[in-house]
Amino acid sequence: MPPLTEDIGFLLSRTAALLTQEVNQVLAPEGLRVRSYTVLHLACENPAGISQKSVADASGMDPSQVVALLDGLEERELVRRQPDPNDRRSKLLVATDTGRELCLRAQASVQRAQEEHLHPLPAWMVDGLRDTLRSIISPGRTP
Repeated sequence: MPPLTEDIGFLLSRTAALLTQEVNQVLAPEGLRVRSYTVLHLACENPAGISQKSVADASGMDPSQVVALLDGLEERELVRRQPDPNDRRSKLLVATDTGRELCLRAQASVQRAQEEHLHPLPAWMVDGLRDTLRSIISPGRTP
């Protein structure tokens, strides 16, 4: 029987768990965790706003999880919900100035944590890993 360390699913899961744990630690002083940071980051990436459904699709979270995270971010005045001009039934998530500032600080902390974790790997390998992972989560899209 091949060892568990030959199983790609196990390796991806274990790597994600380690990185999530480290990133949660560096985000804690900002009052964020990986999921809330993800939602905030997606709002910051989309200055005109992003729908809650798009956030759920991009993050792989259940829409009910997104709503709970948005409630917390909105309570902290990091994001606001506004009507979608193209669909009155939908709301767009928009980052506030405070949210964008926090996201930039958090992003720098996350990047440092990832670099520390991946420092044994040469840059070309990290870039290749990123491209490979993008290809897995976005089938049909070439890096």
